[in-house]
Amino acid sequence: MSVIGFWEIAREEPDRLALVGPDGRQLTYGELASESNKLVHGLRSRGLTAGDGVAAVLHNCVEMYALSLACGQAGWYFTPINHHLAKPEIDYIVEDSEAKVLVDSLDIYRDLVRSQPDSLPEDRQAGQPMHYTSGTTGRPKGVRRSLPGVEPELQALFSAGFLGMFGVQPHDNNVHICGSPLYHTAPLAFSGAAIQIGHPVVLMDKWDPAEMLDLIGKYQVTQSHMVPTQFHRLLALPDDIKKQADVGSLRSMVHAAAPCPVDIKQRMLEWWGPVIYEYYAATEGGGTLVTPDEWLKKPGTVGRPWPNAEVRILDDDGNDVPANEPATVYMKLPDAKFEYFKDKDKTEASRKAGFFTVGDIGYLDDDGYLFLCDRKSDMIISGGVNIYPAEIEGVFLMHPKVGDVAVFGIPHADWGEEIKAVVEPAVGIEPSAALAEELLAFCGERMGKFKIPKSIDYTNEMPRDPSGKLYKRKLRDPYWEGRDRAI
Repeated sequence: MSVIGFWEIAREEPDRLALVGPDGRQLTYGELASESNKLVHGLRSRGLTAGDGVAAVLHNCVEMYALSLACGQAGWYFTPINHHLAKPEIDYIVEDSEAKVLVDSLDIYRDLVRSQPDSLPEDRQAGQPMHYTSGTTGRPKGVRRSLPGVEPELQALFSAGFLGMFGVQPHDNNVHICGSPLYHTAPLAFSGAAIQIGHPVVLMDKWDPAEMLDLIGKYQVTQSHMVPTQFHRLLALPDDIKKQADVGSLRSMVHAAAPCPVDIKQRMLEWWGPVIYEYYAATEGGGTLVTPDEWLKKPGTVGRPWPNAEVRILDDDGNDVPANEPATVYMKLPDAKFEYFKDKDKTEASRKAGFFTVGDIGYLDDDGYLFLCDRKSDMIISGGVNIYPAEIEGVFLMHPKVGDVAVFGIPHADWGEEIKAVVEPAVGIEPSAALAEELLAFCGERMGKFKIPKSIDYTNEMPRDPSGKLYKRKLRDPYWEGRDRAI
């Protein structure tokens, strides 16, 4: 069996393919290791020592992996930053993270590696990523963990164990495709882990459903990390494109980051087969996992706790609630302790009895499977009744004339909140009062009257980032201007 671990593979099989960039450029393990080594030497020449930070504002490119691997062998914290942010937002993260170097162009990257040796650096130790939360409910905070104090080679053992939960084994002719932004936690973590265990990564810059299908067939892709929005857009492709797509190589297509409507996932499983795994976790840790077969038996679940993880459902007083009763989801992963960097109050506020929460509402069924309802901050309270927008959005997305949708609460004098839907019509569909009437009637046939939006507005484009994350506050806040929400 071939060796695992990026550095071991680079030494034993330097000509093995590691990366295919968005422009088709290919890097071997040996070439990627050379780049990483040069970066370490170049950054150390700038005065960086173990425990320092490096930030990067780059599009998806092979250089992002070289930076991550350099930090991963020199004991540095690596902070990828969303390149869609405005300059003041980027400046805040750079300053808050205390990064000693910011790589915000390929010219800066080239300056760091220019004339540097590619020899393996001395005094190597494993680093850590320090991703920043999205900041949709306030300024983003860095999720920081202590440096593990081990050799970089040991990180590969974690990667093998982590991907093994999703049925992914080292080497085994696997190919990973990454179509989501590397500034998000999961895309970099999953694709980086794939490289650690011998899987070449095919990297996309701007995700496109038809292009992804082409690349899957061309490179015989076996695995990826995706989000439900990407599933919806794949399903919206013309039938002839879907029928011609070569997806027979797929083995483990993992998704997370947002609730996936049951109908969407069922249709994807019918198309791709039982290869779609789902998990629930956060930048802060995790989590739960559900296999395709388990999900088909319990549609809608995000699974049971993965090894060494625990999940509890607690009320506002910190008490466990009975099975099938929604409340706040708390998680615990002993080996993944974290803090919000320089924010002790936020760190402590997110925890109860050693468990942490990111504010999601859900419940455990009688068999211990977790079902998510929605984010607490997105929950609508109308007339004293808790209403979960994700459920309503899932029904809207079943309609062929809906390209995207967001549901949220807006002020109501008597009920506190009423339900508003904002719809992005499918391609070729014009917004109209007749369409709104049709959609509301469609919803009325599939859920209780109290869940049906009172009105529908339209948008040309939903405020999502390239990974599919919806910035719902951008839609909701104008309705609440000058007023305070209860949650």
